[in-house]
Amino acid sequence: MKKILVTGGAGFLGSHLCKLLLKEKNIKVICLDNFYTGYKENVIDLIKFENFEIIEHDITKPIKIKVNQIYNLACPASPIHYQKNPVQTIKTAVHGAINMLDLAKYNDAKILQASTSEVYGDPKIHPQKEDYWGNVNPIGIRSCYDEGKRCAETLFFDYHRQLSLKIKIARIFNTYGPNMDTNDGRVVSNIIIQALKDEDITIYGNGNQTRSFCFVDDLIKGLYNLMESNETGPINLGNPAEFKIIELANKIIKFTKSKSKIVYLNLPQDDPQQRKPDISLAMKILNWSPNVTLDEGLLKTIDYFKKNLN
Repeated sequence: MKKILVTGGAGFLGSHLCKLLLKEKNIKVICLDNFYTGYKENVIDLIKFENFEIIEHDITKPIKIKVNQIYNLACPASPIHYQKNPVQTIKTAVHGAINMLDLAKYNDAKILQASTSEVYGDPKIHPQKEDYWGNVNPIGIRSCYDEGKRCAETLFFDYHRQLSLKIKIARIFNTYGPNMDTNDGRVVSNIIIQALKDEDITIYGNGNQTRSFCFVDDLIKGLYNLMESNETGPINLGNPAEFKIIELANKIIKFTKSKSKIVYLNLPQDDPQQRKPDISLAMKILNWSPNVTLDEGLLKTIDYFKKNLN
């Protein structure tokens, strides 16, 4: 039986990945999480499976278990969470990567790193292709995450070149959907919750900055395709449909029939003005592209939050 480790397995992306992997035959899924931003509730419906195991562990500390594949998803991904304890964030990104790479070496296992579009910073190239080196502030309030993920990519490639480790790197663009934390501070969940509560919807800056939003089911399929391929990456995974934040807010107000009003606040430091993936590489190499439109995904996500808001 093939054993697959998912670090951060109780988090937003990790819980969906565990669910997808459990559909495969003759595999065991090991969900590893320290529950800093992940929740047991996200995987509670998976406990009934005999081939599913939860281990409570912080990847900044070494661990030795027998596995054949590792998906390294463990790291706070929303600004509120990763800025709350920036030192722990960069330890998770860097020390955690080293520990998981050592575990992969110990097992001669394939390992996939969940990297991020944040490695491109506030990009001067649009859309962003994998050969763009980025425009990142190394000493800003977002640096613990941005530079932590960049360093993790460096480590992955150094282990690959020096030790012939089988690595995969996915650069994940804005992803949303069920199992998002209600308090994670990301734009989609923020606006949906404010709209459902008829509270003022907070837009940072003038609302004309753009993002590209990928529904979680599409993203998880991309991660799976990358792991099962012969490719190393890095490969962009995201939805190239680009929207202004103000457009997103107006869609959510419409879908929720909210009475909320939009208020504008100062743009946070180093917040990117544009974000759009060039996914031509993923389309060619992985035969992957997103299928869920923003409208379809928002309706599913709104339904999830309606059921889960206290």
